[in-house]
Amino acid sequence: MRYASFVLLVVFIMLVGCASVTVNYDYDSEYDFGVYKTFKFAKMNIPDDALRAAPIVAKRVHESIKTVLEEKGFRFLKDEDADPDFVVVAHAGVKNRMQIHNWNRGGWYDPWWGPYGGHTTVSHYEEGTLVIDIVDMKNKELAWRGLGTKVLGDNKSPEKAEQAIDHIVRRILSNFPPPQK
Repeated sequence: MRYASFVLLVVFIMLVGCASVTVNYDYDSEYDFGVYKTFKFAKMNIPDDALRAAPIVAKRVHESIKTVLEEKGFRFLKDEDADPDFVVVAHAGVKNRMQIHNWNRGGWYDPWWGPYGGHTTVSHYEEGTLVIDIVDMKNKELAWRGLGTKVLGDNKSPEKAEQAIDHIVRRILSNFPPPQK
């Protein structure tokens, strides 16, 4: 019974570890982010943008960003003629990755044929990176950039996909706006 509990614990830890998001961000310290009150989304023609190839996912990402920024006190401008303080540009990329594990179990060694008892496994997976750019509209320059990278999995339902996107967006935007000096 203890062994079964241990195996379940190890599998749970591995699944949780696979679901983690690596977040990085950077910003221009010369900007006063405290003056930002309003925002819009900008559409950019970014080559190989994975969001452009997946409009349903792009819509979910934009809705999540809008929700998080509004929770932080920023106001979304719907009017085309209104000038926002900043625009948000969201884009993404997907890379195919390969991981190689050498499972040498310390088998015996035959000088003629080499070691026995170990094996190698190769796994292929996709890694996605969501980029959220904040562009200052006064200077038309990038003021803040956040990135979230995660191993992509199969979301079995639209609800699960929405939860995963919301989690990533919240993790990235937890660093926006940066602390004031």
